[in-house]
Amino acid sequence: MRQVPRMSRGILRRCEKCGLYTLRQDKCPYCGGPVKTPHPAKFSPDDKYGEYRRKIKLQLLQGNAKASTP
Repeated sequence: MRQVPRMSRGILRRCEKCGLYTLRQDKCPYCGGPVKTPHPAKFSPDDKYGEYRRKIKLQLLQGNAKASTP
């Protein structure tokens, strides 16, 4: 009996350059730009490092706000 490969959740890719969707894993067949998965990361309420990511994001946002004010 022949086994059929299972389809994983992350098979679809989106081009960062032109925004089109593709099944290719390496580059966009239309413009040649890099592709990445359009799916968000899995959410876990037991996220060990969420506090640190939120602190860094807040620092980055505050730093960008200070840099953009004249």
